[in-house]
Amino acid sequence: MNEITIDDADMRLLDLLQTDASQSNQTLAERAHVSPPTSLRRIKRLRALGLIEREVALLSPDRLAPLIGHGLTALLEITLERQGAEELDAFETRAVADAAVQQCYRVSPGPDFMLVVHTTDMPAYLALAQRLFTSNANVRNVKAFFSIKRAKFDPRLPLPGLFTQTE
Repeated sequence: MNEITIDDADMRLLDLLQTDASQSNQTLAERAHVSPPTSLRRIKRLRALGLIEREVALLSPDRLAPLIGHGLTALLEITLERQGAEELDAFETRAVADAAVQQCYRVSPGPDFMLVVHTTDMPAYLALAQRLFTSNANVRNVKAFFSIKRAKFDPRLPLPGLFTQTE
């Protein structure tokens, strides 16, 4: 097994990228205190190591709402009847394959899974419930909490030794 090693410059680049991946390489290099060629080489290595999983655009739900509606966000606690590895894996596979499921966590203690789902409206949520829960004999309990306001959403991971970037 290969051990992954990264240094402070790599950590600075990772932090800068997770704050804003659209920055130019020149800007990233300046902010990370490395040369532009070094920045490019290091970022390529970080991607190859799998430390950078993917780069995406985060959309503004409030600005999109006039165009597509607010939709419905729910946080769900799922408890299965049987919690064997095969049953847990089977439910997880179904959940992560569904486009309405934004996040899926196996948790303990308490429920077996926590899901964050987003649907266009209540009928779409009911269709999701039918697909994932009602038709699955192993789902014992579903507890749904419907979001009335998103106070914070930040996908960044706190990196040791770095202060959080704010701009």
